[in-house]
Amino acid sequence: MMQLTFGLGAVEADFWRWVFVMTRIGAALMAAPFFGANSVPVQVRVIVTGAVGVLVCNWLPVQAPAGLLSLAGMLAVAGEVLVGLTLGMVLQIAFAAPVIAAELVGAGMGMSIATAADPNTGAHSPALGQYYSVVLTLVFLALGGHLLFIDLVLKSYDTFPPGQTWLGAGRMEMVAGYASTMLLTALAISLPVTVILLLVQFAAGMLSRSAPSLNLFALGLPAGVLAGIAGLIISAPMLPDAMSALTADALAHATEVVTR
Repeated sequence: MMQLTFGLGAVEADFWRWVFVMTRIGAALMAAPFFGANSVPVQVRVIVTGAVGVLVCNWLPVQAPAGLLSLAGMLAVAGEVLVGLTLGMVLQIAFAAPVIAAELVGAGMGMSIATAADPNTGAHSPALGQYYSVVLTLVFLALGGHLLFIDLVLKSYDTFPPGQTWLGAGRMEMVAGYASTMLLTALAISLPVTVILLLVQFAAGMLSRSAPSLNLFALGLPAGVLAGIAGLIISAPMLPDAMSALTADALAHATEVVTR
């Protein structure tokens, strides 16, 4: 067995226990879309992880392996990371739904080339996707989703205590299967605007056929943009309800993965 010691006795044992607990919490927060955003400083993530780790050490009887640097200790740490990343991945899949919806709406409006740097991931995403992502983040925080997510991480210690963190093929399939629900949610978010755009494009095509002298591109593109903006305004009151349902479904699915 390999154990790194500093000769501090019981204080040192509590320190390694705290570090071990922070592994699962840190992995979950890093994989989650809001906590793990690039705009959140690393220092803030470490402070939040350490604060939640202190609560776990006081509330739950979690014990660190005897030798963290041994093979068994490394496997235990890898299991902690696996559980944390799985919980965060469920929310990450849910937060991808608005971006896919923005892709569908932007393609219909002819604004697919309008992209912006996503502050959460650092990658380029549709400019309209930033609007949807901000709305989802606000709804997620307003409903206390961040607190429920941390509560799920704490509940995971009951289902997956240290040393028994292998999720199994069934739970992995549940996480992958949630992608289908995310695609359906993205379609539901974009459907009102997409239907309006389809009708406008159909009308522009009819005008172009009845009056060939009209320039379809000069007529269809501005009409599509205006119709898309009008559709976004009309569907704006329904957007918070869709985002609330998406947040509740993501948290319920994560709960099912943890407690089932």
